[in-house]
Amino acid sequence: MSITAITNVTVIDGAGQRTEAATVVVDGERITHVGKGPAPAGATVIDGTGCSVMPGLFNCHYHSSYRLVGSTGLPIGMEGSPGFLTLRGAHNCALALNSGFTSVISAGTPHAVDASLKAAMDEGIMRGPRIMAGSRDVSTTAHTQDKYFHWYWAPGQHPGVLVCDGPEEFRKGVRTEIKRGAEYIKVFATPGHSVRGAYDQMEISPDELRAVIDAAHERGVKVRAHIANKKAIMMAVEYGLDAVDHGDGIDDECIALMAERGTFLIPSCFFPFRSQHRRTGYHADVMRSEMLAMLAILPKAHAAGVKIVLGDDYGTLWLEHGEYGKELGFYVDESGISPADAITWATRNGADMMGMAGELGDIRPGMLADLLIVKGDPLVDINLLGDTDNVLVVMKNGEFEKNLMADQPVRVAIPQLVNA
Repeated sequence: MSITAITNVTVIDGAGQRTEAATVVVDGERITHVGKGPAPAGATVIDGTGCSVMPGLFNCHYHSSYRLVGSTGLPIGMEGSPGFLTLRGAHNCALALNSGFTSVISAGTPHAVDASLKAAMDEGIMRGPRIMAGSRDVSTTAHTQDKYFHWYWAPGQHPGVLVCDGPEEFRKGVRTEIKRGAEYIKVFATPGHSVRGAYDQMEISPDELRAVIDAAHERGVKVRAHIANKKAIMMAVEYGLDAVDHGDGIDDECIALMAERGTFLIPSCFFPFRSQHRRTGYHADVMRSEMLAMLAILPKAHAAGVKIVLGDDYGTLWLEHGEYGKELGFYVDESGISPADAITWATRNGADMMGMAGELGDIRPGMLADLLIVKGDPLVDINLLGDTDNVLVVMKNGEFEKNLMADQPVRVAIPQLVNA
């Protein structure tokens, strides 16, 4: 197996702690040394002077097939055939890898696209980040996403939506999604957070939500929920929900319960922040108010031990795929968290949400070698991570996916789609 040594480099670990003038050694798929000392004999040496080594990043609310459709009347990411959306997903996954995101957790996809992408990577016919595959959007008749499809269009289910009514239908629905390859079930518990409907409404009954969580956990699969009010957050966390998407309406009581239960929070404030400058009307005003409240409370949630992670609705009109690294700087600038905390959200916490804590999300001996070499020091300027040109090296499982420091530069192969 090949040995690579990165010398004279600043190491930034999953806690955002810095070690300067260090050497990092990768042997095969794992990190074997972090600290002082020369490169071992026979190693391929990369001089990291002026650069930082950090763990590969995690996007934990990823929609591989998303793209705003415009005037077609269909929601983003659901307007194409299974083959086309899988090709678009491959394109976007390559953008993620090029940006330094070596792992993504799906927040929903039609046609089992994520499961197909994951299988292609496992077979070695496609390069991209490791994927934790998501489900269709699961909820009741006339829930937020279901309303995109008019009743008079056609009978039956829609490509990105699974409609269930009653606990037993939800149990079967969850098991169906697991059969299709879902590792994280996505349920719509409330409207709000950029989608139509009142923030204080529920879109699923308590018995139905409990059935979703129980059925998924029985099969070793996790559940995330689109939630935008306190009542739903408290109920879902009490029932054992694994991850809260958005969490508009979170308060001190929610924070205490989520910290106690180890529930992950994906605030996804970057999209509403971008869209607030382009939307008007009552709904936009409410979304703006909820976003500002969330940005203000995130430092308190982090300090209380809530496991916050990155990820948002990239692929919309206001948030393009490939901009993923800008999210770290956004939270530092707009929420007031430290660059070190943003890095923890993007690395250690992401690995924990994927169920790979101790294997990924840090730079220490024994860990899988998912790492980046970044020009400069993100602890000094977190916005460096928002420019893919600053991400010089991307390594996944000890293999170079991108290496702009080599004599013959290696670049991520990004499949090109016209009007992708």
